[in-house]
Amino acid sequence: MMDWTDQHCRYFHRLMTRNAMLYTEMVTAPAVIHGPRERLLGYGGDEHPVALQLGGSDPQELAQAVRLARPYGYDEVNLNVGCPSDRVQSGCFGAVLMERPQLVADCVRAMQAETDVPVTVKCRIGVDDQDPATVLPAFLETVAGAGVSHFIIHARKAWLKGLSPKENREVPPLDYPLVVRMKEEFPELTVCINGGVASLDLARDLLGQGLDGVMIGRAAYHDPASVLIGADALWGDGPGPDAFEVAAVMRPYIADHLAAGRRLHQITRHMLGLFHGRPGARAWRRVLSEGASREGAGLDVFNAALAEVENQILQ
Repeated sequence: MMDWTDQHCRYFHRLMTRNAMLYTEMVTAPAVIHGPRERLLGYGGDEHPVALQLGGSDPQELAQAVRLARPYGYDEVNLNVGCPSDRVQSGCFGAVLMERPQLVADCVRAMQAETDVPVTVKCRIGVDDQDPATVLPAFLETVAGAGVSHFIIHARKAWLKGLSPKENREVPPLDYPLVVRMKEEFPELTVCINGGVASLDLARDLLGQGLDGVMIGRAAYHDPASVLIGADALWGDGPGPDAFEVAAVMRPYIADHLAAGRRLHQITRHMLGLFHGRPGARAWRRVLSEGASREGAGLDVFNAALAEVENQILQ
């Protein structure tokens, strides 16, 4: 998710699940080529398994971006053909590429030539006036023909004309049965589903319908403890640490970040939902939201926010 799942967010999320694949925020191929590469591509070795998500529509640019990213050792490279942001429409990438499956095939073919790890595609079921029941299988067939065997399908159309990016996440109706049908029609493909999945119970239900995986985005961000701490049970493992243990592990990470002259808010903005639904959650969010962005904010702000939750539980 652009501007959300940065390195600090992924470090925080990895503390709660050992097995789930983490994805970077979408990075455009030109940014990798011309921008601050270390800031865009760098990550901690304890984030694995982690996938690099790229945006672009020029096969040569995408190939160069994958080549430059190869030394960083990502476990997967994902081409985003599902983002409806106006920033990606103007650049002719993201969901608008659902209208150009052959170009997507050319892009992934060029990307595969530069890496030994899987190149995957995240897409929508269609855009605008397209008929998903016709367009989606044709899209999968064309792109699979270029060598892609793993697709993550957001089970909504993207309306590029008339809806904002936020509305595109909520207004178009979900069509989970269509995605399940794609797995049935293409059993040789790895088909994962995305869109509107707000709980592990729903994820289990979708996996039970034959899908190979479930991608959870905003729910994992806004309520990470509920979604991520129990996620490893899907692999048959025990649950991860509780929210207080996660906060304790984050404290030295935050201290190192502050010692390097960086700001508290850069980390804690990702942690606002850690105690979602628990006593003290509102006070936790308030203390961090009001205090962490102030000049010179330090661990005292973090500790004060945590004390609010602890005090509520003890009452």
